[in-house]
Amino acid sequence: MRHVEVRKARGVVAILGEGWERPAVVPEAEMEAIQKLVDARVPALLHPYLKEGRRVRIAAGPLAGVEGILVRVRSDKGLVVLSVDLLQRSVAVEVDCTHVVAA
Repeated sequence: MRHVEVRKARGVVAILGEGWERPAVVPEAEMEAIQKLVDARVPALLHPYLKEGRRVRIAAGPLAGVEGILVRVRSDKGLVVLSVDLLQRSVAVEVDCTHVVAA
């Protein structure tokens, strides 16, 4: 399908990429992962896209409201390690990744 035809499609709000004139290419592995998820018909919930090095905020639990830098995601345990500025020092804490959102 030509780029112009995609832009005119009903319901298109935006195209992934730097702008309308330069669409991004979605890697085949990501497309396959999405297709497997759709085909599996398993319940899926939206989750914030968290990237190492980004500023995040703890949204729940005893540290709710604390902000820091996402240092590492430990997918094997579902934990996030944060570097939190505290009295001009950093401390690393592990929190459940479901309690962390982008700041």
